[in-house]
Amino acid sequence: MQERRYDLDWLRIIAILLLHLFHCAMPFVAEWDWHLKNKETSNLLLEFNYFLSRWRMPLLFFISGAGTWFVLQHAATGQYIWQRTKRLFIPLIFGMLVVVPPQIFFERIYKGAAYNSILEFYPSIFTTGPYPAGNMSWHHLWFIAYLFLYAIIGIPLFVFLKSGKGKKLTDTVARFCEKFGMLWFAVLLFIASFLYIWFPSETHALVDDWATFTRYFLFFIFGYFIGVHAGFWKTIESNRRRHLAIAFFGFILINYLRWNDKEPEWGFNAGNFMYIGLRIISAWSIILALLGYAKKYLNLNKKILAFTNEGIYPFYILHQTFIVITTFYVIQVEETIISKYLFTTVISFVLSVGFYVFLIRPYRITRFLFGMKQTSTKKHKPLQEPTGKTLFALF
Repeated sequence: MQERRYDLDWLRIIAILLLHLFHCAMPFVAEWDWHLKNKETSNLLLEFNYFLSRWRMPLLFFISGAGTWFVLQHAATGQYIWQRTKRLFIPLIFGMLVVVPPQIFFERIYKGAAYNSILEFYPSIFTTGPYPAGNMSWHHLWFIAYLFLYAIIGIPLFVFLKSGKGKKLTDTVARFCEKFGMLWFAVLLFIASFLYIWFPSETHALVDDWATFTRYFLFFIFGYFIGVHAGFWKTIESNRRRHLAIAFFGFILINYLRWNDKEPEWGFNAGNFMYIGLRIISAWSIILALLGYAKKYLNLNKKILAFTNEGIYPFYILHQTFIVITTFYVIQVEETIISKYLFTTVISFVLSVGFYVFLIRPYRITRFLFGMKQTSTKKHKPLQEPTGKTLFALF
């Protein structure tokens, strides 16, 4: 009997809602730059965002990779490319032309630009070049851009893993993991981390972001590879407590080094490589722990799941625009940081959900532009075990 995988749907929803909290905090965190910044900043919100930054995006790429396996079980390569184009590329282009420009407009006004209206500003996105010097950008939609590229360049590997040799490889690795655990995947992440020596900044601009691009591509591939074989999930679930313990003590050690200014000097030195390894092990352990506990306790089908799972992608596309707009006005008033943060969080959430419910979900054209299926009447089918036959509504 097939077991449906509601847990990955829930994890995906939770990760994006946490991403909303993360972006709402960015105007108020100390040290980190963002599009708009409050006059006073908070070190405590910085710690909150630092913790989330260690695993939230890797988890989303992992889940998307797992979902890709299920899509490819029911689609030829050409159909898969067209499906990814509709789901990812079209919303990306629409977002860059419609959703993101208000963010850049309010940032420019905040920094002293003399635009009288967004209508006066809008033509500049085509004439000034790419952000940050110009006004054309994908901003937070970099995730969709990278995911689309991963989906295309990964096709040769996906095809191989569907072959007899590929299945034999996954069987061998799954048996190895059953004996020796899942942490060895971090070795590949550690090797890839050497790229940060040459590309230290996480720009999300692709052309100068090869270290980050490679790192997230590995998480995407891990999701696909692990999604192939049910044995991986058995290992992840049975070792969830161990992974949580490693993540817990690893993060304590990381923060001890950070808070006491004991982080090693950046560069080719043993201390730095050990510190990078610690960060990688901690992040990968958090993801494995979340996957394991979700598999154990979140494989639940609630009535709200279908509605939320369908709407979380448009919510992601919209949320940062409403955060920036709300923040533009919030940082001009005299209130405590916590009041501003809570107000920004609630208002941007309500606006994002309201636009989805009233302007996107009911209409075919907006559903298409936001990467949704053309019918809202069919019951959503969440991700299943590798033997299942349903598709996953992944990014």
